[in-house]
Amino acid sequence: MNKYFCVLAALIVICGAGCQSAPAFSNVLEREWKLTDVRINNKSINFDRNELSAQGFGDIFTLTFGSDRLSGVGAPNRYFAPYTLGENQSISIGGVAGTLMASFMEPEKLKEHEYFMYLQNANKWDLVKNNLELSSKGEDGRSVVLVFSEP
Repeated sequence: MNKYFCVLAALIVICGAGCQSAPAFSNVLEREWKLTDVRINNKSINFDRNELSAQGFGDIFTLTFGSDRLSGVGAPNRYFAPYTLGENQSISIGGVAGTLMASFMEPEKLKEHEYFMYLQNANKWDLVKNNLELSSKGEDGRSVVLVFSEP
């Protein structure tokens, strides 16, 4: 009997570790997220938000999800786009529209049009260690992950 109890306990522990529920998108909604990292084929481009603020770029590359559209600030334009959620944390983001302000300075690490393209190519979302991650693709098909944190 003790042998069967040990096997049953082990199965419960294994299932408990592997059967975690998916995060709820409600934990993403109506919060301002700021881009902190872009991973392209597992190489990271980090954005030090304190350094960006010191350079006058404190409020760029932000993202907020509403009930059926997202919005934020690129570099320097305000933008919005429709989105839909699917099964298994899939997401589809429509065309990004925004203001047409000229950019006299952009951070060297990421251009605004690249950011918008990565958003439009996003196909999956996740919450990892309190960060929002959007999985996407570059123009060349490379894997891209946009990592956002709350300020």
